[in-house]
Amino acid sequence: MRPKDTIVAPATPPGEGGVAIVRLSGPDAETLLAATFAGGTLPAAMDSHHLYHGRICRPDGQLVDDVLAVIMRAPHSYTGEDVVEVHCHGGQQILRNILDLFLGLQARMARPGEFTERAFLNGRLDLAQAEAVAGLIEARSSQACRVALEQLDGRLSREVNRFADQMKSLLALVEAHVDFPDDEVGSLAVEEVTRQLQAVSAEMRELAGSFDTGRALREGVSVLIIGRPNVGKSSLMNALLGQARAIVTDVPGTTRDTVEEQMIVGGFPIRLIDTAGVRSTDDPIEREGVRRASDKACSADLVLLVVDSSVGVTDEDRMAMDLCEPSRTLAVMNKADLGRRCDRTLLKGLGGGIAVSARQGTGLEVLQQAMVDRLGGDTGGDAAEHVVLLERRHRDALLQALRATKTAQQAVESQAPLECLAFELREILDDLGQITGETTPDEILDQIFGRFCIGK
Repeated sequence: MRPKDTIVAPATPPGEGGVAIVRLSGPDAETLLAATFAGGTLPAAMDSHHLYHGRICRPDGQLVDDVLAVIMRAPHSYTGEDVVEVHCHGGQQILRNILDLFLGLQARMARPGEFTERAFLNGRLDLAQAEAVAGLIEARSSQACRVALEQLDGRLSREVNRFADQMKSLLALVEAHVDFPDDEVGSLAVEEVTRQLQAVSAEMRELAGSFDTGRALREGVSVLIIGRPNVGKSSLMNALLGQARAIVTDVPGTTRDTVEEQMIVGGFPIRLIDTAGVRSTDDPIEREGVRRASDKACSADLVLLVVDSSVGVTDEDRMAMDLCEPSRTLAVMNKADLGRRCDRTLLKGLGGGIAVSARQGTGLEVLQQAMVDRLGGDTGGDAAEHVVLLERRHRDALLQALRATKTAQQAVESQAPLECLAFELREILDDLGQITGETTPDEILDQIFGRFCIGK
């Protein structure tokens, strides 16, 4: 489907800057530039993908702005259509004047994500690559940016297409046995079909499991620091941040509410949260702080349970420990520079207790690596060899494909009619096609592109 209208939108964010870009796409993009551009080279004579200096003028010849213009002719453009970009000065009024000029010449304001939607509809990108554009724009860390770039380059699509090709080969084999007698194609090798289904299932399950890491990279994670008063929670937060963000004193109960700050650890965007010290208290304000710490411990992606290495585990430490889910908790033995009297066996199941000194800054690298491991593993190094899912939609489609794969295996084991097996194989292909856009319903496409910014 190739849209017949021409759309226009700013391709740069609102606000003032040195340069703003107005983008047009559609069959009349070059005609609209020709109606407004005055320079040494007419648009018809412009080479594709070359910048030309000139002026944008109203039909009566009134100057709007001094600009650079570029034509990117179909099909070698982002959308696959004729695309024009006008690079003007970055004032909001200038940008508005140029937009109004093109809109007055019958261009239409683009919907959010419509440029990328046209790239998808015109076959320039598949749906997974199109979604990677949004992921790239929204990336909050270098690792999230890298994963989105790999998806835009087609790495996820190639993996999904590999699964689909294997299912298509199986489906062709099964349909041949449905359509032709055994004496023409031979009997179906049941063991080989089962082996292939199991192999693909294992690979799809591994890919679906990468979503936890991808979600953490894209959305960020919350890391809660919890413990009894005066174990050094605020000092640990300041040490991890590398700045004095939380107030530190020797007075128990100094922190009475949560204190939050953003940081990047191992490629993961992290919201670090310091909490009130956990203890029994009659102070209503401090008691409310303890309640909030308890609530956040239930929802945090990771909890750092801080104990005083020089003292050991106390009853108040156990109160804090009771608020933590072991699978989402790392025990941190702070004040290691003052001695290590803490019994690590009491911290079994909580990472064994990582010794640090927030005051001297020792042990922080080990703690950060342990945090990365708990959050899903290092996204660099060996992990770069594996595809990481960023979108929940992709994970859900893979889980649907896995359910259909299990049903297909059961059909083989129970010697069900081959038509049943063929049906399940088509279901797998349909589920995989939702990732790349081959079988994605229109209402889902509207949701996907609707969350893009205008101009992309």
